[in-house]
Amino acid sequence: MGRGRVELKRIENKINRQVTFSKRRNGLLKKAYELSVLCDAEVALIIFSSRGKLYEFGSSGMSKTLERYQRCCFTPQDNSLERETQNWYQEVTKLKAKYETLQRTQRHLLGEDLGPLNVKELQNLEKQLEGALALARQRKTQIIIEQMEDLRKKERELGDLNKQLKIKLEAEGQNLKTIQGLWSSGAVAETSNFPLHPSHPHPMDCDHEPVLQIGYHNFVQAEGSSVPKSMAGETNFIHGWVI
Repeated sequence: MGRGRVELKRIENKINRQVTFSKRRNGLLKKAYELSVLCDAEVALIIFSSRGKLYEFGSSGMSKTLERYQRCCFTPQDNSLERETQNWYQEVTKLKAKYETLQRTQRHLLGEDLGPLNVKELQNLEKQLEGALALARQRKTQIIIEQMEDLRKKERELGDLNKQLKIKLEAEGQNLKTIQGLWSSGAVAETSNFPLHPSHPHPMDCDHEPVLQIGYHNFVQAEGSSVPKSMAGETNFIHGWVI
């Protein structure tokens, strides 16, 4: 005897309904896979359970197949604004999912929200932290080495500058000594060209010669002097002219 015809209606038993869903879902996914392989077809399958759980299959990728479906269904005469809005909505959804993933990863790296992670995820997180720590130490070492090289270079430059200044200072000192020697030899030569008079061994021990003074000079006769007033003007001084 063959199997009887199954009436298609909602299964009231919750357990039987869940078992039937699992069996037929797996069979449908299997058929979609076989169709894509045997017939070289691009197949996309989307299933939502009664609890809202998503099951999907895409032979060439679900996003690629959906984009192809939209291009085929919407002709250029259709509303381009609606199509653009849909594309932007999908793009925003993708970016939002990426943003949430990055935020969750950042919290994990900071040691937050580690409760839901299992052992494997914690091991992966540990490897990421160790790798980041190794890279940070490597970069720090590189920066320190570069700074040390710069300091050594500046030290060599300052050493060369110090040597140049020392050589210049020694040359100026030598020039100064040469000039002092020339001045000393010139003074000795001038002294030898103008000898002192034999009768006057010391330049200050010489008789005073009469001095001729031109200009006005008031002669004041000392009190009690026996020199007559007529002789007061008979000196070597020439009185100034009166205008």
